[in-house]
Amino acid sequence: MASAASHCRSVIFAKRNILYNIAVRQSRLLFSTNDATSDGQRKPSQRIKSQNNSPRTDHLSWEERLADVVTPLWRLSYEEQLEVKRKHQQRILSQLAGHLTGDPQGSPVRGKLGFPVLPVLPSPVRDGYRNKSTFSVNRGADGNPKTVGFYVGTGRKGNIVCVNGDHLLNMPEKHKLVARCYQDFLRLSPLEPCLLFHAGGHWREVTARTNAEGHTMAIVYFHPQGLTREEVAAHKAELVEYFTLGPGSVCQLDSLYFQESGMTRCSHEESPYQLLHGQPHIYEEVLGYKFRISADAFFQVNRAAAEVLYTTVRHLCFPTPEDGGGTTTKPGGTLLDVCCGTGAIGITVSPRVDRIIGVELIEQAVEDARHNAALNKVLNCEFVAGKAEVVLPAVMSQLSAAGGGPLAAVVNPARAGLHHRVVRALRNQPAIRRLVYVSCKPDGEAMRNFRELCCAPDPRKKLWGDAFSPSLAVPVDMFPHTPHCEVVLLFERSCSRRTRAADGAITTRFGGIL
Repeated sequence: MASAASHCRSVIFAKRNILYNIAVRQSRLLFSTNDATSDGQRKPSQRIKSQNNSPRTDHLSWEERLADVVTPLWRLSYEEQLEVKRKHQQRILSQLAGHLTGDPQGSPVRGKLGFPVLPVLPSPVRDGYRNKSTFSVNRGADGNPKTVGFYVGTGRKGNIVCVNGDHLLNMPEKHKLVARCYQDFLRLSPLEPCLLFHAGGHWREVTARTNAEGHTMAIVYFHPQGLTREEVAAHKAELVEYFTLGPGSVCQLDSLYFQESGMTRCSHEESPYQLLHGQPHIYEEVLGYKFRISADAFFQVNRAAAEVLYTTVRHLCFPTPEDGGGTTTKPGGTLLDVCCGTGAIGITVSPRVDRIIGVELIEQAVEDARHNAALNKVLNCEFVAGKAEVVLPAVMSQLSAAGGGPLAAVVNPARAGLHHRVVRALRNQPAIRRLVYVSCKPDGEAMRNFRELCCAPDPRKKLWGDAFSPSLAVPVDMFPHTPHCEVVLLFERSCSRRTRAADGAITTRFGGIL
């Protein structure tokens, strides 16, 4: 009996090691490609390029293959997932350290960190955390072209299979329900799906957005091809009837949008989102503030982890050390919020500062930011629409002329990082002593930004200002079951006694992790 039990334990242990190694291999492959699943500021990956050296998956079910693509760490315990992410962030930041110490290759082996890196701050919610999911349409494993889900395979190899995502750990049930109902609608519709633009077809992806209260927005994307306006209107009416009176009414949609376009991706300005049913917005609450969510507005996909992220950013931008009486003091000054989106960071930081200036490219996001500030009765925020590299020099001149208290900056760009002219404007503004960089992909273009912020003055690149130095890194797990997380990097030019005291208080706020 004892021998049998021991054998059973050995088999279980060996099987767990195999699964662990598979998950780690999957995560390493994803870490090495730009096509990995992400999402802070982007749609969830729908197709991920197969790697030539990836382990064979023929023995796995389609559901397992999809889970390995979208949530490659799903086989690991959450503690093991955090450890995988911690090691990856250490490698990335060691590469930065290598660049700063003169290693031209930025070797992660030779680079020794000269600043502390906290352990990955965990997500309070680990399953079903996504508040936005985009589902593709393509041929399923059974050959049906009207299958709604996520891609496995690549177009180049011609082996794309669309697999239903009902089993994915990061998807909430409401999103899965919307996808199932949309698939049912497509199979009832006389129109074909648009798999390739040049091949015809009409129905494309569907996006589901939800908030903590369960309010749901669906956005259907449609290629008109050669249909007349009257024909398109008839099919829109069928879509509305299905989701309001037909089987799709189980989704209880608060908003149903329709975007008609011949492009793969386009903004509201290029092709307006048409509200077919319900309310134009849903709302989400973060750290006691309420935010309006439009059809194309960026919002962190994990609300609970966003609270951890924004709290971290708030403490790093403007630490509040205790004064002699045991109470915290307000730092004051100005926060420059670059790539501000709908204003979430600025609004949550607003009680600590005198003034917030947000800069954002997308007009609709700026409208949402202004609305959110008014909705929350935040009076010290102003938001400017335009390319940051165009708007920022004028904003900097205005701030220089006004003078005033301390000036800090926070940047939260997309995966492409900051335009070099934005980095130049930040670097050449001597009043900015503290800069917080939030990155969803620090080993991508953001690394170039880090180097330009921290290199010696370089007249050829018009980088005249004093160099920044990294002083603290805080990874935050926004995407459980995937290899990705957000990294909050604090850069400073000088560190006053008061600032050092404030940074000491951060240790306590983060639970003594540092």
